Formats: sequence, structure tokens, C-alpha cells
Amino acid sequence: MKKLLLLFSTIILIAVLSACGGTDSSSDSEGKVDKLVFADAGWNSIKVHNSIAQKIIEEGYGIETEVTPGSTAATVQGLREGNIDVYMEIWTDNIKKVYNEALDEGDIKKLSVNFDDNEQGLYVPTYVIEGDEERGIEPMAPDLKTVEDLKKYPELFADPAEPDKGRLINAPSGWAIEKAITQKMEAYGLNDTFVNFKPGSDAAIVASLADAYEAGEAWVGYYWSPTAVTAKYDLTLLQEPEYDKEIYDETKGTAAPPNDVVVAVHKDIPDAAPEVVDFLSNYETSSALTEDALNYMDSNEDVSAEDAAMWWMNEHEDVWTSWVPEDVAKKVKDSM
Repeated sequence: MKKLLLLFSTIILIAVLSACGGTDSSSDSEGKVDKLVFADAGWNSIKVHNSIAQKIIEEGYGIETEVTPGSTAATVQGLREGNIDVYMEIWTDNIKKVYNEALDEGDIKKLSVNFDDNEQGLYVPTYVIEGDEERGIEPMAPDLKTVEDLKKYPELFADPAEPDKGRLINAPSGWAIEKAITQKMEAYGLNDTFVNFKPGSDAAIVASLADAYEAGEAWVGYYWSPTAVTAKYDLTLLQEPEYDKEIYDETKGTAAPPNDVVVAVHKDIPDAAPEVVDFLSNYETSSALTEDALNYMDSNEDVSAEDAAMWWMNEHEDVWTSWVPEDVAKKVKDSM
């Protein structure tokens, strides 16, 4: 009987210890997470920053990563719900209400400002205003300075389907900024003279601009920096009244406010991956640094965002190694 009781007690003890061990099979140094999921909201700069961070996390901290693509709204909601762990580029002003709500309710945690020297709005090729003597292009709209001035030139930007109106290229549907551009058109009285054209993707905007630029034709549409597009083409950002919070919140009828582009994580990640959170809290670049990678992508055929990220890490070793301890930096460098 004593032997049976001893055997039974041993079995119970083993069961209890097994339960205390959890189901996480991770053997990394942190011991609480074996995979981190990144958000890909569709533009190239977030893809590059994802790849940089993934390389450092996988090689430096021994944690697997993967990417979940989707619209801004879907990926931010995924971050709040914990289906996504890391978001490398939240353009905070574009989703100010949702972002602030997520912070206030404790669903997400801001770790760092990736960059804050960016611009966004409605651009035209500079030759539309100033001409281009080298290309034999005369100024088409020398008095075009502001978004509201577009009302004077609808025929210059004629829409193929409605040639009596101009075509204004908005952001793709599903991007948060698309709604803001739509409100701006109303605020500046452009709806009577311009078609609010919403392309299917960022690539469609770029293709439209590239075709017009190569032909020396007029084009007006939404874009932002830092991008390879704003670095490659000579573009002019059309002016708007100075940012006024009250007006902007109501009608979007002013320039956009300074837009902190932040790195954020789901609320559980600081406890689950504290060393990674320390790294991401140090993650800081700039528009110029980001455009370096985007220019490399644009200048080299068949170069992916991951390829551009590896090139960037080789070119700017002094930057990314300052984000992590020496032993982590060594592991990453050895893997490259």
C-alpha cells in the first residue's frame, strides 16, 4: 500500500510540474514567446522596416517572425486584439482617434518614434508650375500654388472618363488618409470640377505618376514622404492653410499636422518579449535614412524590400547596432 501511495504521489507531482511548465516550446533567452507577428499595411517603407526588425529579432534574439498583410484599419485592429504583435509604422495622425483610443484603453503600447520629418498631401510635378527647359516643357499652371488653386485648372488634369472635369488621384480605398483627401476636396470646393479617383493600390498611383512624368503631362495626386517616389521625381507639394486642429478635425481644410510615425506593440509583448521591446524602444530613423533603402529598391530591378533592408543594414551599421547590445549586434552581423 505504501508503495502504491508513493507511486500515486509521484504521478501527481509530475502532472503538477508539467502543468506549471506551460505549452510554450520556446527555448530562446526570454522563454515566453517563440514567434512575433508584424503588420504589413501595404507600402514599401513599412516592408523595409519590418525586414530590418525581423532580421535583428530572428538572428539576435532567436525568435521567429512572420508578417500579416492588410489595410490600415484591419492591421491596427489586429494589433489591438493581439493577432498582430508589432507595428513598425503607425502614421498616428492618419488614425488619430483610433490610435489614441487604443493607447488610452491599454490595448497597445507606443515604443518609439520611427521618424517624424515626413510630409504628405497633394503633389504635382514641378514642371507643371515652373516648366522644364531641359525637356522643352513650358509652364502649364504658373499660378498654381495651393490645393484650392486647382479649381482654376480642371482642363489641365482632364479625367479620361469625364474630360470636362479634372482627375485628382486619391489614396487607395481602405487607407485612412483616403477619407481625409475626400474631405479636403469638399472643403476646398473641388467636387464640381474634379473627379475623386481612388486607385486600387500604391503601385497604381506610382504607375499613373510615372506615365505622366515620362510624357511631360500634368498630374495631381496624393503622396507622402519618405518614399522612393518623392526622392526620384521633382514634385511640388501644393500649399494649404497652416495646420489648425479645430478646422482640421472638422473639415480637413488645413495642412496635415506633423505626423509622428511610431513603433507600437500589442499590450502583452512587453512582458512576453522584454528584450525585443528594449530593442524596438531604441528604433529610430529619419525620412532620409528610410529613403536610402527605397531608392535602392527603385534603382535596382527585382530588389525586394527584404533585399533593400539587408543593403541598408550594411550601409548603416552604425545606426542599427546602436539599438541593441553588442552581443546581439554580433549575432546579427555574423548571420549577414
